[in-house]
Amino acid sequence: MNKRSTTRKSRTDWPRVRTLTDREIAVWRGHPEASVRHIVRGIVRRGLAPVPPKTAISLRLDADVLTWLKAQGPGYQTRINAILRAYKDAAG
Repeated sequence: MNKRSTTRKSRTDWPRVRTLTDREIAVWRGHPEASVRHIVRGIVRRGLAPVPPKTAISLRLDADVLTWLKAQGPGYQTRINAILRAYKDAAG
């Protein structure tokens, strides 16, 4: 632990902070509590099982199937993975 950080006197007005209501606390786009990255880091630190890394492969699909998947919007590769996972889970 950084010794300097523990000996530094806080300039925060803690009695005032403790009396603030949720409505009085300003949250803006740059606020770390509103950041998805901050939230995910908190979840990971609490012991959520890490997702195993994915493996890059080359996959040949029929053109009409790929066109349909891409037409659903961004994330077509994630959808392919979800479809294959559902098939795997159903097959047992």
